Amino acid sequence: MAAPLPSHILIIGATGNIGKYITNSVVQSRPSFPKITVLTSAATASAKHELLDSWKASGVSIMVGDVTNQAHMANAYRGVDTVISCVGREVLDQQKELIRLAEESESVQWFFPSEYGTDVEHNSRSSNEKPHQMKLAVRKYVREHTRRLKVTYVVVGPYFEMWVGTGNFGYKLGGFDIKNKEAAVIADGQGQIGFTTMPDTGKAVVAALRHPEASFNKALKVMSFVATPNQVLAECEKQTGARFTVKHIPLAEVEAFEDQMCKEQNPFAVGPALRRIWATGGTLYGKWDNQSIGLDSINLESLEVAVRRHVRGETF
Repeated sequence: MAAPLPSHILIIGATGNIGKYITNSVVQSRPSFPKITVLTSAATASAKHELLDSWKASGVSIMVGDVTNQAHMANAYRGVDTVISCVGREVLDQQKELIRLAEESESVQWFFPSEYGTDVEHNSRSSNEKPHQMKLAVRKYVREHTRRLKVTYVVVGPYFEMWVGTGNFGYKLGGFDIKNKEAAVIADGQGQIGFTTMPDTGKAVVAALRHPEASFNKALKVMSFVATPNQVLAECEKQTGARFTVKHIPLAEVEAFEDQMCKEQNPFAVGPALRRIWATGGTLYGKWDNQSIGLDSINLESLEVAVRRHVRGETF
């Protein structure tokens, strides 16, 4: 007998960078999932009321509560069978308590921890990578403390929308400046990267929800497309009709920048660390799970579509 689809989904961290894409995809998938609840803090309910109101108009229930309050969470879990966590990197460790309460609840059967990033158990180096430590701790907790609860991790490549820009570091870590027709790529720009766009991350979560038997207790690895920085450059030049000035950043410079930021205990050291991982094959997983959860390439975004948004100046 096939496992039933979720009937009541609770989303935590719904209004964050990736949370809003995941939530939008889940909401747009109704009536597949009859009841959807978003748990948000009082501060967020005030600051992001327009977004929350748009979901409410689509039939989503909005619950105000504190994820660090055990009583609030016990109440939030009541009648819920599936929990999707989209909490940010700074509070990933708090998920252990959320998982404990889910394991003890009478109704929650399925939990999606907030992964939505590089596979933290990809290779022998993964266990020592600083950006992975809190996610690794969550996975360890799940292995050691859950018996009844089904858990699914959705693993993606770098979000193309975040990777393609110059971000907070200028050209130190790469990026494509459409206005000035300038680009910076790490090494020779030939290294392949498995990218996932933010809308496609939402689609992947919905696909997992629709295929429970293929998703239970798995780390699902999904991607939109595989491309090299040089292919991204070529697409930018094609769509703008202009040649870009290109700077090549030696990998050693990225590693030195990462070391410097780690020594300074800079919280943004995760940036160069992830760029190094991505540039050295850290998103080439060998086997992808797109097909097993019904994610066909025709339903996913292409390099051309992703670059078009960047050229238009659309932000995440």
